Amino acid sequence: MSPNTRLLAQMRAATRSLIRRGPAVARTMVRESIKNAEVMQHAGKAAADTTQPAQATQRAAARSGFDPFSDMLADLGRLSQFDINPFHILPLSGGAAAAGLPGRFIDGSYTNDAGTRDYKLYVPSTYTGHPAGQAAPFLLMLHGCSQSADDFALGTGMNALAEEYGCLIAYPAQSHQANAQRCWNWFNAVDQQRGQGEPSILAGLTHDIMTRYVVDPQRVYVAGLSAGGAMAAILGTQYPDLYAAVGVHSGLPFGAAHDLSSALAAMQGEFRRQAPGRSLPLIVFHGDRDTTVHPANGEELIRRRRRHASDAVAVEPGQVPNGHAYTRTVHQRQDGTIQAEHWVVHGSGHAWSGGDTRGSYTDGRGPSASREMMRFFHTRR
Repeated sequence: MSPNTRLLAQMRAATRSLIRRGPAVARTMVRESIKNAEVMQHAGKAAADTTQPAQATQRAAARSGFDPFSDMLADLGRLSQFDINPFHILPLSGGAAAAGLPGRFIDGSYTNDAGTRDYKLYVPSTYTGHPAGQAAPFLLMLHGCSQSADDFALGTGMNALAEEYGCLIAYPAQSHQANAQRCWNWFNAVDQQRGQGEPSILAGLTHDIMTRYVVDPQRVYVAGLSAGGAMAAILGTQYPDLYAAVGVHSGLPFGAAHDLSSALAAMQGEFRRQAPGRSLPLIVFHGDRDTTVHPANGEELIRRRRRHASDAVAVEPGQVPNGHAYTRTVHQRQDGTIQAEHWVVHGSGHAWSGGDTRGSYTDGRGPSASREMMRFFHTRR
């Protein structure tokens, strides 16, 4: 094999290995390699006549109709269009939320008739993707107003727990076009219906990831903060066949509002009470000093779930060392299965309990909502 042919083979192999780093990175590195190869080739010509192997390679390529450079760059061109990427691998995303973790934090986007939303997906290092292997659990995490996917991932620290539990975690990002403050539109009538608006986008995004990765359909969960918590409650209500359990932090119950004015009232604890509905497993966190979303919303979330006559209720006070006191109320079935948990964090405001203070809307002095939610979800199989 001539030096030039060997170089091309190495470059094509490197191109394929770069697929996992995304098309933009791959193109840049390959083009730089081509540029360096051209420089080396010109230097070689000045020192000695090394054109014969290259000419032989070109003549062989012409006879076979195969151009290795064009073939390699065509591969990269195909990778720029995710829908026809044969490997279905999303480009890597950087950021502090994945720093120091062995998994992959990648960018994605989902579109249906209701719109498009970008998202970040954390794939833990334990995920093999082998169909014969163990299917992974999946968690959809919905940020609050003014937050981004990266900010929410950093503040909650969920990616580290994804490594511990072997869980895929997606962080959809609300767009400025859909809401100027990047709030999920939990108060719009269309965005509270199955198969319509934002619920259809988020449920579709969940289904899409489930088709691209080996996900256990019995272990698919949704959680969120504030407006994201309210949207999580909507998804749990409208898609109980998709989500096995719901986590709501500083959020509101389904149907608490139907427009902006009623949303503002509901956030202050003034909403129409509804009869208990589905008994989907639910974990709720709320600070009792929350002046943005009144703690009555957390109480209402728990009240609305349908209880069985045999359910036992246990109240467990606790204290974080050098942090907040809290009260955990557990709703347990006769067989010992926990169906609901209500955590009231005393002295905490509108913030993710136990979160990383590098992220917005976090309170590091509270019990870890992320760890407790993941532990709660892990019991739902």
